[in-house]
Amino acid sequence: MKRAQLQTTSREQTLALAAAFAQALKGGEIIFLRGPIGAGKTVFVKGIARALGLKSSPTSASFSLLKEYKNKHTRLFHIDLFRLEAGEVFNLGFEEMLEDEHAIILAEWPDPIARLLPTDRLEMNFILESKDTRTLELASFGRISDQLLEHLCQVAR
Repeated sequence: MKRAQLQTTSREQTLALAAAFAQALKGGEIIFLRGPIGAGKTVFVKGIARALGLKSSPTSASFSLLKEYKNKHTRLFHIDLFRLEAGEVFNLGFEEMLEDEHAIILAEWPDPIARLLPTDRLEMNFILESKDTRTLELASFGRISDQLLEHLCQVAR
């Protein structure tokens, strides 16, 4: 496991960091996003989607739980499990998502599905320090996520 910490000081900087990070996403990655409402998780997802050329802009998925965005080259799943408990996540389509080894999975409030997903994942904890400043605590749990963490740290410099 590797750990790192980054900071952004504006919405625009969070979007730019996400866009630069997206260049490392090839498919098959799992990213957990944690933090309070308004900490920048969905903004980060928007930055990734925009950089990957996905036409629809992700919104908070809190009311639909699972949204899929795709184009010819990319399939991105945005999951938001804010209101769910572990026993409530079955029959939501996770099997299909996991069968696609090229899919990118971005999961907000991921604890209810943590045991269902592979352990190689990047976990990001968004901490809102002030109105515009947020700290991102990163932890990687495997070879693929180690590479993602290293890339994110490089593009943040």
